[in-house]
Amino acid sequence: MHRTSLLLSFTVILVTTALGIPVQNTPERTTKVYQNFDLEVLVNGRPLTEYYARGRTYIEALQGAEYELRVRNNSAERVAVALSVDGLNTIDARHTSAWNASKWVIEPYDTITISGWQMSSERARRFYFTNERDSYGAKLGQTANIGVIAAVFFRERSRPIPITPEYPVTRDKDRMEAPSAQSVRRGDDEKAATGIGRNVRNDVRWVDMELDSRAAGEVTIRYEYRRWREDSRGFCPEPKY
Repeated sequence: MHRTSLLLSFTVILVTTALGIPVQNTPERTTKVYQNFDLEVLVNGRPLTEYYARGRTYIEALQGAEYELRVRNNSAERVAVALSVDGLNTIDARHTSAWNASKWVIEPYDTITISGWQMSSERARRFYFTNERDSYGAKLGQTANIGVIAAVFFRERSRPIPITPEYPVTRDKDRMEAPSAQSVRRGDDEKAATGIGRNVRNDVRWVDMELDSRAAGEVTIRYEYRRWREDSRGFCPEPKY
């Protein structure tokens, strides 16, 4: 049994409840290991096509483009999800295990959309594709997991009680404009990474929650720039030797 503080986004819940987004299977997607959970990367509101190679899921990173993460809970239980980008937690930018990480709350059969790094209870800063030198991970000295987006889901053991956060979620308060898609040039060997972009409104609150210690599922997506080859199976990343 574990009691932890989690973030629940007012804006996300209102929007996704109103939309009632259905779950659909597309020809590009294969059967997921965890049918109850899903993770998609959106650019301009549309999911990027996923490619499958060597047992991994890949997407093509679009230089300079802002993106969002859409996370679905297709189960009958409320869950908490540890969501990380480049190995950094999307709530507090810490590099921890999924069990010890701050988490987002998703209601049964609901969807949340996370557009950036949460900086406080009211503000976030947008995700955007960039290179390793310009990435948030490089600014924090954490680049070991560049190019990886991961969502680890934990089921709730009991209903949460709203609490006042013991500490504010606040870090870098500098305002930054998002780069245009042509603003950063890259070499052929540069890694795709995620930057800390423009400041946007995202209201959240903390809740207290008891979780099962065993993860209910995990979805991982790797992103790379277009150094890909086309074969009989479609696009897949170039082999790395």
